[in-house]
Amino acid sequence: MQHTVGSLRFIGEQRIPLKAIYADTVVGGLSGIDYDARTETWILESDDRSEYSPARFYTATLNYDQHAFTSVTLTGVHFFKQSNGKNYPDAKLFEKEGGEVADIESIRFDPLDDSIWYASEGSRKLGLNPFIRQAKRDGSYLSTLPTPAMLNVSPNEETGSRNNLSFEGLSFSPDGKYLWLGMETAIYQDGPVATVDKGAVSRITRFDRKGKVFEQYAYPLDPIQVAAAPGRFSDNGLSEVLAVNEHQLLVLERSGVQDATGVFKFYIRLYEMDIHGATDIKDIASLKKAKYVPVQKRLVLNLNEAGLPKIDNIEGIAWGHKLPNGHDTIVLVSDDNFDQTQVTQLLVFEVLPK
Repeated sequence: MQHTVGSLRFIGEQRIPLKAIYADTVVGGLSGIDYDARTETWILESDDRSEYSPARFYTATLNYDQHAFTSVTLTGVHFFKQSNGKNYPDAKLFEKEGGEVADIESIRFDPLDDSIWYASEGSRKLGLNPFIRQAKRDGSYLSTLPTPAMLNVSPNEETGSRNNLSFEGLSFSPDGKYLWLGMETAIYQDGPVATVDKGAVSRITRFDRKGKVFEQYAYPLDPIQVAAAPGRFSDNGLSEVLAVNEHQLLVLERSGVQDATGVFKFYIRLYEMDIHGATDIKDIASLKKAKYVPVQKRLVLNLNEAGLPKIDNIEGIAWGHKLPNGHDTIVLVSDDNFDQTQVTQLLVFEVLPK
């Protein structure tokens, strides 16, 4: 389905309590969300590396209209399965038994069949490449999408994906024939990560359903929004993508900035990027000295200026159901990192057309 995005109107918020227990699993780390209009089902995946509970996703119902967002209810949980049929291990079990440690950052319903797709950042520290996989709706393995070697990890050399900064955004094209993949930040050969003085560049790639790369574009990331306290951490990167139409994507950018006590404050912006006029960079091995035209981007919403009492670590975005007036809705979800200083929040917005 094609969409158009002018601006967003806030409808409401719901939260899930810290480390809530559902079906003997710990709820949290929700970094991906999607909606299937055919079954009116929502899915929410956790980026838990099987440390609290095995790598998993939840089904849910979200009740909202143009006036209010009244409830979110979890309705099921499924564990992602490796190709051998087993759950993904945590790091300790991986050392003993092998397999792969999953760091799942995005999930999407397949618009053409009854499967789901998900993306994992892998682990440079463990020598595990990021991946995109297809699964049945119960989480069982179906296939792995081939991805470019330039995006693999290299534990001993500064090439490819950085640790915990790789496959972050995933979205189907409106016709379901293609998948868009967004890197959280620059791969090593494209330059440094963002600082408070300068942004970075992320590669956004369009694949067909068998993994053929059709095109790839340079997305200019903002600088980090404010400086961290001395000796503390801050970053800025892409946290999700969502296709609008054949040439535009919504892109979530998230800055996390620690204060003197180590508590994070988050700065979230939603942009609309357009590939028209941008250079296809799929055959450019390094962007450091290359000449290219990045995609253009337009600020749709700065969440820190939306009047909400708290903005947390927003990592997921999805199209929701249409309102009676025919307008689209968008739902955002935050990853609380299972941290008592953070919250799991779901935010619903009405999409006002241009």
